[in-house]
Amino acid sequence: MLDFKEQNDKERVFFEKDFSGVNILLHRIRNSLITGIPIVIDDLDLPITYDRSETLVYITLFQSGQKYIRYGSKRADLVTTLNRDIEMLRKNKKISNFSVDDATLCRIMLEYVIDRKKISPKELNSERFDNGRFEIGINGLELRKDGVSYYYMPTDAIALSHMGLRAVLQTLVRKTPIAKLSNSISERLKILAESKDYEYYLFKSRAFVSYKDECIPLYRGNIRYTDFNYDVLYNQVIKSADWLLENMYDDGRFLYYYDCCDDTYKDHEHPNRPENNLYYNDLRHCGGIISLIRAYELTSDERYIKAAKKAVDWSISVSRSHDTRWGKAYYAYYNNKAKLGGTGVLLVAMMQYRSFTGDKSYDEYIKGYVCHILSRVYENGEILGYYIHPKFHNGEPLINMTDEERKATFSFYYPGEALLGLALFANNFLDDEGLAKEVRKIAKKALDWIVDERPHIYSDLFTALPSDAWLMQAIEEWVKDKNFRRDNYINFVFNDAATMVDKMYKRDDSPYIDYEGGYYYEYGDHYYPDGARSEGLVAAYYLARYLGRTALAEKLLNACKKAAMCQFHLFNNELNNYSHKNPARSLNTIRFKATRQWVRVDSIQHVACFFARLYKAEN
Repeated sequence: MLDFKEQNDKERVFFEKDFSGVNILLHRIRNSLITGIPIVIDDLDLPITYDRSETLVYITLFQSGQKYIRYGSKRADLVTTLNRDIEMLRKNKKISNFSVDDATLCRIMLEYVIDRKKISPKELNSERFDNGRFEIGINGLELRKDGVSYYYMPTDAIALSHMGLRAVLQTLVRKTPIAKLSNSISERLKILAESKDYEYYLFKSRAFVSYKDECIPLYRGNIRYTDFNYDVLYNQVIKSADWLLENMYDDGRFLYYYDCCDDTYKDHEHPNRPENNLYYNDLRHCGGIISLIRAYELTSDERYIKAAKKAVDWSISVSRSHDTRWGKAYYAYYNNKAKLGGTGVLLVAMMQYRSFTGDKSYDEYIKGYVCHILSRVYENGEILGYYIHPKFHNGEPLINMTDEERKATFSFYYPGEALLGLALFANNFLDDEGLAKEVRKIAKKALDWIVDERPHIYSDLFTALPSDAWLMQAIEEWVKDKNFRRDNYINFVFNDAATMVDKMYKRDDSPYIDYEGGYYYEYGDHYYPDGARSEGLVAAYYLARYLGRTALAEKLLNACKKAAMCQFHLFNNELNNYSHKNPARSLNTIRFKATRQWVRVDSIQHVACFFARLYKAEN
């Protein structure tokens, strides 16, 4: 394992500095942009070591509704460089679109290059912690040819919503003469790769952005959270739930997808859907319901539970029925599919709604969803992934399926979702003991299959980093019944949790200080600040506490706190949404990734629900 402690300690020390000098500088830049009077800096204590050959300095203006404008230069000294940037920004035809005199509207970013070094393109990679590592949001890249340089700044990753090295190279090559040689992105990259004319320079930067009268130091283009904090945890749950409320349609659906970078609603997985018929997902819709119920659990605010009921009604409206030997069954049907997970997560949401409200008006549907799930348990205990799929049986119900069809429609996650719904029913629905007895009998068969047989039959679906957090939550709930307190179930949860903790970046085993608490498949991966997996980790904590395994519970709780601190950085607040096209719309959302600016209802759900359960652990 590489030793990054000294490097990380130095980085942390930098962010503990007094940046009041930079704040004054940003105010002076703003005044100079307004008046044209050059700035002076001799009296300022600035953290900038200026080297004319290395220290490119950019000034960027951001404002809602506008594409940002920027200028960067290197001159004889820092003050000359800054005044050159200001001069050229004042000449930009688009500056009249920016309210530079209003610090609440126009935000100014100062960014300057550090640690610039020449590198061979063959060394450039994003998989290894070595001298050729390009880390998105931390590193920038310079291409230089015939004395002309083309730059990709580290903060471009945030501003352009990029995730990987390929996007960086695509952006850079568009700025070079290669762009005139082909309209094909792949062809351009091939020309660049084969060219001997370009020099490559890898660098980092320091960046600061104005916020009203303040100066915000940025890391990976983002604000920094240095410690776990329950107030932050609580605030992000509630604020993101409020965003779901504010972006709920009259029919009970949520705004499914939002691109903060472009201020659009088109899902990247379904880019060809027309604007008047954008993709929606019934399963993730139910995640939105659960998020609102978690917010209600923390606040007792009726707004959340009323909205949850409205969303439940939408799910019922897309449900269909069929007969089973246990009685009338209901299942969620949407996008021409009836997914096990769609009914399973709906059952989870409805049982949580019932438990928190005491409202029994949906009992017919709850029992119907239970009956449907029971009817999908195969004779060996496998829970079938789909009841209707347009590619099988002409879109008719999948009743008599071949082994090949079962495997083709198998879902890794749906069984855990269904089993959690059944567990909540068996443990909390006391008005039909006969059905609950059937649930316990069949669920035990299904649990045995999924814990003991699935790893052998579907071994190719298992990854180095465990991912079945729904099943971990299901077992946590089932173990409340003493007849389900079995070692094979319990060990599944704790073994997966142990692997998650093991495959979590620690304080000093990565060169990037915001990696702590992020997951990886293989050491060296770009980190995963993953709320979905963390829901399984916090379920393991609750299970350990329930079973009286105090030392294990404490270890898991500490791991959850590290994971949460890492995920704090996914939250869009008014400090860090400076580059968004519509900051008012993106405010209080939770992104998928560190630099990617995509938000979806389940990117909010998983993080918010993990945070809500973690908050309840000690509050």
